[in-house]
Amino acid sequence: MFSAIVIDKTETGQTASVQQLDESALPEGNVTIDVAYSTLNYKDGLAITARGPVVRKWPMVPGIDLVGTVSESSAPGFAAGDTVVLNGWGVGEGHWGGLSQKARLNGDWLIKLPAAFTGEEAMAIGTAGYTAALCVDALVNHGVSPDQGEVLVTGATGGVGSVAVALLAKAGFTVVASSGKASEAEYLTKLGAASIIDRAELSAPGKPFQRERWAGVVDSVGSHTLANAIAATKYRGAVAACGLAQGSDLATTVMPFILRGVCLLGVDSVMCPAGPRMAAWDRLARDLDKDLLALIGGSVIGLAEAIPAAADLIDGKVRGRIIVDVNR
Repeated sequence: MFSAIVIDKTETGQTASVQQLDESALPEGNVTIDVAYSTLNYKDGLAITARGPVVRKWPMVPGIDLVGTVSESSAPGFAAGDTVVLNGWGVGEGHWGGLSQKARLNGDWLIKLPAAFTGEEAMAIGTAGYTAALCVDALVNHGVSPDQGEVLVTGATGGVGSVAVALLAKAGFTVVASSGKASEAEYLTKLGAASIIDRAELSAPGKPFQRERWAGVVDSVGSHTLANAIAATKYRGAVAACGLAQGSDLATTVMPFILRGVCLLGVDSVMCPAGPRMAAWDRLARDLDKDLLALIGGSVIGLAEAIPAAADLIDGKVRGRIIVDVNR
């Protein structure tokens, strides 16, 4: 038997509770994992509170991230005793996820955890930090380099933004952090930001073609913020877009793309194949300072605490990452 948060649908609505399950209840997969830690992401919060249409079938175990030890495997490249990490792949939406003491998954969804990180540290990074690394890799692989000028990070105090600031600074870039939280200036400076601008400079509708400023951009905000970032990106610069905190709309023109050769690079962390996924984790292992990871912070809670914490997360009452020790 093992414990898991189970979301179920009844005639009166959705329920979420910690349940005791038999291992025979686990879904299909070729790797069985003894889970050590998961996290509580915004998507998990929506799933548990039923405030968003995240869950696609019931019953469902939420948790889009997990780290743990393989207990049984018929998948090539994985054996009992391996420490593995999972981010995304629709887990917690259409396949049972990480808020459980056991998981059964497809080996193609897993990578081995870099030795640089403990399980708790891996979940402090989570999907947010891994997405940030994908964005930085996208810019660097496109050819954006520190000598080309400033790089903008929007939503800089968020999970993606915080790690992006730290990774870009480590790679030698001059980072400009955009945030609506003036009180977080010291935090962003410690992460490596050279300067900070108020998000209000980017969040209102602007001209579709603006003075060149950014060699590259990591954007997790979308909408007018992304449009303004594109409009001010330098000749042959690039914008890595991975989020929609402000909105999914994008009111811009083709002008930056056809007159400056700007590239808009879409970054998807959910279905990302193994090669770029492992490269992103390698960048995190190489460039993410452990002291900065501690600064970005996160609280560790037990499995049962994740249900009330989900509501706090959706209500904006939580700062930093929420790490779930599923065995606590």
